[in-house]
Amino acid sequence: MRFDRLVDQLIGVLALAILAGGTLIVIAPFVTTLLWGAILAYCTWHPFEKLVTLLRGRRMQATLFEIVLILGLLLAAVFYIGAAVSARLPDLVVALQERLARDLPPLPDWLSQTPLIGPRIDALWKGIADRNPEVIARLRELAGPMLRASIGIGLGIIQGLGLLALSVLFAGVFYMTGERSAAAIRVAMQRVAGARADALLALIGNTVKGVVYGVLGTSLMQALLCALGYWIAGLPSVALLGFATFFLAIIPGGPLLVVVPGAIWLAQSGNGSWAVFLVIWCAAVGIAIDNVLKPAMIGKSSHVPFVLVMIGVIGGAAAFGLLGVFIGPTLLATAHAVFRDWTAISLVNQPQVQREAAPHVAPG
Repeated sequence: MRFDRLVDQLIGVLALAILAGGTLIVIAPFVTTLLWGAILAYCTWHPFEKLVTLLRGRRMQATLFEIVLILGLLLAAVFYIGAAVSARLPDLVVALQERLARDLPPLPDWLSQTPLIGPRIDALWKGIADRNPEVIARLRELAGPMLRASIGIGLGIIQGLGLLALSVLFAGVFYMTGERSAAAIRVAMQRVAGARADALLALIGNTVKGVVYGVLGTSLMQALLCALGYWIAGLPSVALLGFATFFLAIIPGGPLLVVVPGAIWLAQSGNGSWAVFLVIWCAAVGIAIDNVLKPAMIGKSSHVPFVLVMIGVIGGAAAFGLLGVFIGPTLLATAHAVFRDWTAISLVNQPQVQREAAPHVAPG
């Protein structure tokens, strides 16, 4: 009888393992979008509840409004960037061809006369200028691989935007089932963590909000301040450069991909002083935001080291693509917060356990 009972238990465990494994295989392609959809719904839950109240409890209408609003903003940004790049691309190609057709211009004095590195940069630039035909031939050889790489990057961006749009639809599902999902998660957490379930859930929720608001908020602030610098320095297409800075600011050091070419363009146009201003301005803005504002905003909800945020951004992008920029630091910050809370509880309880385990010695 005991043997039959053991066999039944083993069959039940095996069936449960097969069911769990099959479920994971099915949802594996959608894990990233599901996570970001849940994060998006959680971080915008209070505005959604206010919208439901304004619509007199019509949750379906409120959900559709949120989805259309978010997708509309996303598509508007994508169409604007695409139209601006398409309008500027022919001029950039013509300018590049004209530049390659003649000798390379000399570097500005402020760069070539910079102590220590200026002479070396000037010598390297002159060497490239002396071998201009060779450089042009080499660029022509690299044109095919560069074009294929550009197409691959473009397809990756399009795929990431498609996943982002899908995550917005998943967020709509979470809007509709938010209370039931939260209750199910609370019951599951209580079975795992017991009395600490509510505290851990609050800790995880605050960490998620802190990371998302911190990363997106500081990226927006950095983009606005850098765009102000672009406008003062006289760069064209300030709005487009600001959009690019916002997306690149999520990655540590990402705005350099906009600032450095902009400074070079200003220097080549004879505005060396404005190029220096742009570099100093954007460097000061980036240092202040990355070292002061971002840790303060993220640490307001949970004391997360900035190095974890940086590793989460880079590792998340490598593991999950575009959406991993948000999911990576959120997961690491949540794990760090839970581990810190767990170890703090263990350290508090340790002296009590030691006192209970210590032998009682009768006074002599």
